[in-house]
Amino acid sequence: MKASISENRFLLGAALLVFVMAFVSCKSAKSVVSGNVDPNLSTKKIIANHYKNQTDFRTLNGRVRIDYSDGSSEQSFNVGLRMKKDSVIWISATLGIVKAYITPEKVSFYNKLEGEYFEGDYGYLSDLLGVELDFDKVQNLLLGNAIYDLRKQKYGATVNGNQYELRPKKADELTKLLLLLEPKNFKAAAQFLAQPLEDRSLHVKYSYQKNAGRVFPENIHIQALNGGSANLISLEFKNLKVNESLNFPYKIPKGFKEIVLK
Repeated sequence: MKASISENRFLLGAALLVFVMAFVSCKSAKSVVSGNVDPNLSTKKIIANHYKNQTDFRTLNGRVRIDYSDGSSEQSFNVGLRMKKDSVIWISATLGIVKAYITPEKVSFYNKLEGEYFEGDYGYLSDLLGVELDFDKVQNLLLGNAIYDLRKQKYGATVNGNQYELRPKKADELTKLLLLLEPKNFKAAAQFLAQPLEDRSLHVKYSYQKNAGRVFPENIHIQALNGGSANLISLEFKNLKVNESLNFPYKIPKGFKEIVLK
């Protein structure tokens, strides 16, 4: 049965979420053991360790399995992913039926099945995930880094189970933040953002693996609530190759109809 246009657009949106996820489950990968928290570690040191352990790479090439549900339908699909860190993200479904090309300036994708395309800002992803996003925030979210820069305001740290919990010291009525860091590599174990006045929230949970001396997310589970709607998205990454020379072929076919999102 053919998916509806709205379902195809949601599929495209879910595919866009993979664009900065540089980490996969390869045969050589090993699951990361969590380690133990140090209750005497200062907040300053916890934050410093988080940024010290951010993954360094130039390019990424791999495949991603995406499972999603919007409450009324469920779908699973696989896409190819190519990425030049902080610059270009390219996504292609089987036979190039759906392609996406994302930069810090814009989001673009097209769908050959429907003969349509979209080109615009990050409002589409913001609506899908329920929080205001830009390239840097989405990249941080999918790399297991804090979405917001922890060095730009003061945070308080406590021990929550076997994780470090960070919250802003100054309350913000517009945006509520909570970050859990795992103690071995100080990567995000979970992130929670809420905008109560907008009735929107985003909850992201991570598991990790080590590959070629680098620690990468192995799976990411995303729950996005926006008013009365809920989107659930799971990402699993496979066959990663890092720092290869890549190209990013992308051209919107002539005659395609532009998608105007409202």
